[in-house]
Amino acid sequence: MNDLSAKKDGSVTEFTCYRPVSVHTRTSLETPGEDWLAEETPVALVYNGISHVVMMASPKDLEAFALGFSLSEGIIESPQEIYGMDVVPGCGGIEVRIELSSRRFMGLKERRRQMAGRTGCGVCGVEQLNDIGKPVAPLPFTQQFSLHALDGALGQLRHFQPVGQLTGCTHVAAWLTPQGEIAGGHEDVGRHVALDKLLGRRSREGWHRGAALVSSRASYEMVQKAAMCGVEILFAVSAATSLAVQVAERSNLTLVGFSKPGRATIYSHPQRLVE
Repeated sequence: MNDLSAKKDGSVTEFTCYRPVSVHTRTSLETPGEDWLAEETPVALVYNGISHVVMMASPKDLEAFALGFSLSEGIIESPQEIYGMDVVPGCGGIEVRIELSSRRFMGLKERRRQMAGRTGCGVCGVEQLNDIGKPVAPLPFTQQFSLHALDGALGQLRHFQPVGQLTGCTHVAAWLTPQGEIAGGHEDVGRHVALDKLLGRRSREGWHRGAALVSSRASYEMVQKAAMCGVEILFAVSAATSLAVQVAERSNLTLVGFSKPGRATIYSHPQRLVE
């Protein structure tokens, strides 16, 4: 029920990840029963004392989230450019306080100046696909993955989603070995946050061979995040959007949707996949 990874002044702070609630159902309108709700908490990422973004997230694995977000958003290029990190409860939410290298912090401040005054969704008004998001260097073709191995991994996915099994309210992102084993997975109420948590964990663990699997649809942001971190193959349990496919094609990422046992829809760069 709690995440024990958050620390403040050397002590452990507990964050509740789900809680019970009294409910009525269609079959028991007269007698209330008990159900479980996943916690959704504002999490602020604060770089060198400046708050950069506030995300709604599950209050667990927040150090992995902050590291993955920093990598997938191009704030840093390697974990070594973060000198320290503290997860601190705040008023109405949680702060992750990140100490960046001076060079990376200067780059972040420049980006914030460029973004000043922008409104809307962040995509409206751009003239070319190349202007959307961040430039991603084309990925190499170093990985291969068997679709038979994917079937085995799909059967394991639920074991990395304990809050989701209880509440039905979370997404999960997992890293698959070439043999179809799940090296690790992270869940969250937000699919982007779950992926960032996985990307942060992947960078710490040094997982390079294999593929990423997400329980959600694949949007262009998720494809871009994966490509920014060097992930060559991304499996999604649900569909992909048209822009996600375009970004995957441009960045040389193999994107697969509707990943089910015995079924997969390959949208881009199928040469990495084998029967």
